[in-house]
Amino acid sequence: MEHLNGKVAVVTGGASGIGRAVALALAAESMKVVVADIEQPPLDATVAEIESAGGVAVGVVCDVSDWESVDALRARCTEEFGLADVVMNNAGVAGGASISEVDLKAWEWTLAVNLWGVIYGVKAFLPALIERGEGHVINTASIAGHLTSTGMGAYNTSKHAVVGFSETLQQEMLEGDTGVGVTCLCPGFVATNIINSERNRQERYRDPGPDLDLDAGDDLDGTALGDTSSAIADLYVAQMDPARVAEQVVDAIKTNQFWLFTDSLADGMIRERHADIERRATPTKRTHLVELMMLKGDS
Repeated sequence: MEHLNGKVAVVTGGASGIGRAVALALAAESMKVVVADIEQPPLDATVAEIESAGGVAVGVVCDVSDWESVDALRARCTEEFGLADVVMNNAGVAGGASISEVDLKAWEWTLAVNLWGVIYGVKAFLPALIERGEGHVINTASIAGHLTSTGMGAYNTSKHAVVGFSETLQQEMLEGDTGVGVTCLCPGFVATNIINSERNRQERYRDPGPDLDLDAGDDLDGTALGDTSSAIADLYVAQMDPARVAEQVVDAIKTNQFWLFTDSLADGMIRERHADIERRATPTKRTHLVELMMLKGDS
């Protein structure tokens, strides 16, 4: 899609981080933007910022883990601006704790948002894109969709699934000569608020138990995050500006680029994993992604 002027975009998770930056960037390309997010106040603030810059946008509160909510988002988009031309399935959460410790509700929550949110977004918007023979879908995966750091089982699983889903979708769009482009966005470390995503965990995905104080560093899995979480949060603040990622996303839409890695920091680790697979080798202990982020912070 070389020309975006006057077309319609939908961005989920659009009120913060990468989603917000992409919504602003697409509006700057003179697209009409539907900003979807589960949090109302930052959603309103993002729409206001777009409008104050002369752009056109509408905010829609949407829970991407719920099909009816995503289908309502599609209907609202059509009502406000017409059929979507660009759909970015970006909403995501960070599901922590080791596989042996993470509770089932945390699994359900992480997969519901990170994977089913993408599935629902494609299910809702893809038929109209195919019917018109043009458009672009961006699915946000992660470098964690190509690696397997410990303590991130639910998150890794969801992002590996998004990678496989996106590759399959891209091949089907080519096979059918549909004219619909696909981008699999695999961010490295970006200055977002994903580490604090527990604040938005829906009640149905919470494990019944004692009341927890999230402001005090309690994790809904029952794992105390404490100083480690605070240190990681500080590291995140110093990572890549989401606006740089947004520039890459806009370029990927225009050039029909499938793989979009935001930096090369994890390239060596990804090559190591691929080499193990090719050699049918049992993996040895690898550098953790958090260690990689710390090394970057020290450089």
